[in-house]
Amino acid sequence: MPRDPAATSDNSAPNPQNHALVIGGGFGGMAASLRLRAKGYHVTIVDRCPRLGGRAQVFEREGFRHDAGPTVITAPFLFEELFNLFGKKLANYVELVVPEQWYRFYFDEDQTQFDYGPTQEITEAEIAKVSPDDVRGYRRFNDHAKKIYDLAFTKLSDAPFHNPGLMVKYLPSLLRLRSYETVWQMISRFVKNDKVRRAFSIQPLLLGGNPYQTTSIYGLINHLEREHGVWFPMGGTGALVDGLATLMTEEGIDIRTNTTVDHIIIEDGIARGVMLDNGQAIRADVVVSNADPMHLYKHMLPPGVINTPATIRSRHARLSMGLYVLFFGADKQWPEVAHHTIWFGKRHKELLDDIFNRKVLADDFSLYLHRPTATDPSFAPAGADSFYVLCPVPNQQGDIDWAEEEPKLRQRIIEALDCSILPGLRDTIRAPFSMTPDNFAHDYLSAAGAGFSIAPHFTQSAWFRFHNRAETIPGLYLVGAGTHPGAGLPGVVCSAKVIDKLVPLAPGMASGMASEMPPGASAHKAHQATDHGSSQRVGSDGATNQAA
Repeated sequence: MPRDPAATSDNSAPNPQNHALVIGGGFGGMAASLRLRAKGYHVTIVDRCPRLGGRAQVFEREGFRHDAGPTVITAPFLFEELFNLFGKKLANYVELVVPEQWYRFYFDEDQTQFDYGPTQEITEAEIAKVSPDDVRGYRRFNDHAKKIYDLAFTKLSDAPFHNPGLMVKYLPSLLRLRSYETVWQMISRFVKNDKVRRAFSIQPLLLGGNPYQTTSIYGLINHLEREHGVWFPMGGTGALVDGLATLMTEEGIDIRTNTTVDHIIIEDGIARGVMLDNGQAIRADVVVSNADPMHLYKHMLPPGVINTPATIRSRHARLSMGLYVLFFGADKQWPEVAHHTIWFGKRHKELLDDIFNRKVLADDFSLYLHRPTATDPSFAPAGADSFYVLCPVPNQQGDIDWAEEEPKLRQRIIEALDCSILPGLRDTIRAPFSMTPDNFAHDYLSAAGAGFSIAPHFTQSAWFRFHNRAETIPGLYLVGAGTHPGAGLPGVVCSAKVIDKLVPLAPGMASGMASEMPPGASAHKAHQATDHGSSQRVGSDGATNQAA
């Protein structure tokens, strides 16, 4: 039973001055830890999982390796920035490569397919195979996506939106870009072919949103990919996590895994640290939560300290869909199968309505198939392939009995792949296992087992999303998928840039105490001193542990 979130304990671990505590070791939490360290704080990061990464855990079964979370790296400059804070280079820690195709779109209704990326010329040639008349419309869509990107990403992705005045300032510009449209409505204005529409409205699903309901702001992803590319870390996303963990260790960040936070310690209305589930208190001057904010506000804080807007968000927010993830190896290789494949089933809008609105588990599905061995053979034994399949499903609000339904869904997926792009799979599959929304709820403390926290609707974006500075609780900050700017690796890493603008330099840093400064952080110190001056107040954000 959870302890009283307002309670304190004498069983406190001694902590250094200028201590920042980060709860949740996902990419948002790791990025926040590094940015706080560069500001002069002594940083501790805790996570309930056995390794850092949040959802980006790594599983190994019978010689097959699987990334459990994100598999696509866009905007690698955001990671480069974290290494640059300390005068180091990303390339010395992780090797990023470009897959042969960014994505392959496969349509099961007639077994047709076309590729997306890595160049504009290749993409247009592929679209021409399906719908020559839509090539010009695709170019116009690109132009529109750039306009959205220039505003929503370049100007607003790291802007603190806790002040409604910023929303008021930019709302006319967002409306001129027709942000009230859905992604599906937006793409339908530019291209007419149903397959091309399905293909280029897919990005919201990779962030937990229904393209028929997600704000067209997320059309910026198209330009983000074209501007910065689609990358894969050799060794997988887990290798990127390991590179960041190495940097964190080198810079003196205290990493504690297999550690669960029970609640935030609140004293005189201010966040002062956290209480672990073993009864140990960890005091801190700054607390940052990379937990699901739905879980934070419902379970980690006493009701009396939460204001009305935060209470409304935590009670009535619309959640992203759930995920069924099937991992498996095979004693066979399919060299013709791309690294990333979007496998479209016969139904589209109706299927998404089942998942997001009716919250029923349909007999059919659409899938994302990850074949990392297309790029990195080390994911499987010689002569074999490694896969994971991501299948959007209802979250726990659908009340699905996964103990009963998981084996049946697994079998349907294996049969569908065997009859389409992976012939022979049924006879060669090895070491299959899966995750359901129940696992997301237990392992990551994700509300209702949702895969991406709250859904990316317009009324759940920017100021309407959970704020990066906790509402009415000084000393508490939030990063991760449920906060501004949203889910996906660029989003959660940018959320750490937001709190970088909110949390002041550690006391002593602004006055030039070089002995407290991490190596290579002098430029960051000067920049922050200019940005913040002496008027900023220390705040902190702490919650449960799993990252988004």
